Amino acid sequence: MFHGWENFYIMAGTAAATFAGLLFVVITLCVSLATTPAARGVHAFVTPVLVHFGGVLFLALILLAPWPSALPVALILGLQGLAGIAYATFVILLVRKLDFVSLDARDWIAYAGAPALANAGLLAGAFGLIAEKSFAPYAIGGAVILFLFVGILDAWDMTLWIIGNRETAQDTTVENRSGLRGS
Repeated sequence: MFHGWENFYIMAGTAAATFAGLLFVVITLCVSLATTPAARGVHAFVTPVLVHFGGVLFLALILLAPWPSALPVALILGLQGLAGIAYATFVILLVRKLDFVSLDARDWIAYAGAPALANAGLLAGAFGLIAEKSFAPYAIGGAVILFLFVGILDAWDMTLWIIGNRETAQDTTVENRSGLRGS
């Protein structure tokens, strides 16, 4: 079914697990933001990136398993694609509520459009597996690549934002603490 794709999914799964681990390093940069209104925004951007990397790891594990037929794989991929589209809709609604950051078109493409496209690729791959079409592994592989690169882009963008706002958050925290001491 996915003969010849083993190395691709081993590499993709390894990359996703590594990036998910690095994401936790980024979170340690957020410690000073925990007492600011920005913490809610960081959560709105960190969790989807972690979901993308976790999804790639999940896909790699599912696709490397020795399945007796394509049907169970197609069902799992279809459910993941549908769940991903529902989650992307949730993320869009969550991000629209943020009032401390304004997103431009590139941000909306990276945080909403590309993940929706990747999930649509999973759905296309799932239907292709059921119909025994030759494009199915390529649609699934394309979705995996898109998830990885969107995750990397979003994690980098978020890291730069955290670093840029870290001093402001530390100043706010120091002011809050000094205000408590002065009381």
